[in-house]
Amino acid sequence: MTSIQHLSQDEILSPLIENIILPEREASQDLYLALLRSVVSQQLSVKAAATIFKRFLQLFENEYPEATQLLQIDNPTLRNAGLSAQKTAYLKNIATFYVEKGLDYQTISQQTDEELIAYLTEIKGIGKWTVEMLLMFTLNRPDVFPADDLGIQNAMKKLYQLSASGKLLKKKMLEIAEKWQPYRTTACLYLWHWKDN
Repeated sequence: MTSIQHLSQDEILSPLIENIILPEREASQDLYLALLRSVVSQQLSVKAAATIFKRFLQLFENEYPEATQLLQIDNPTLRNAGLSAQKTAYLKNIATFYVEKGLDYQTISQQTDEELIAYLTEIKGIGKWTVEMLLMFTLNRPDVFPADDLGIQNAMKKLYQLSASGKLLKKKMLEIAEKWQPYRTTACLYLWHWKDN
């Protein structure tokens, strides 16, 4: 059974699946760059994030932020690219982690979602939600459910008529999403697409 057939068994998701065509997604093997991009993008519009990330990349040879080079750049230079002091510190934390522990694709691709969340949240500035987004959009993991994502919460509240909030809301969301396994990532893509359009 395909992911679409499986998810279509959910009567509420089924009409979304019939009416929405999801764009093709490609996995990336550069988790280091994806982590840097995710920090730059935090709490910014897509357009602002793209502009600042481009400025950030232009600070480096070949427009690639090698970890050793990133660690050598002074903070005022990074701040001038549009990065806050906090984001500057987080980017350097990622570079330090990369140098000390590594983020090679072969090792990371062997880890479970839970192992990766535990591994990457050791980096100050990287939380569970950030890692879940990387699992979904960089590594193309099929069964990720970011229950803390506001977009997913709002979509499910509306579609499934959930009036709960806080822990009770998350409990109900997880119960609904349980039947989507092992394709919860795809279900979330439909929910986000529906919410945004």
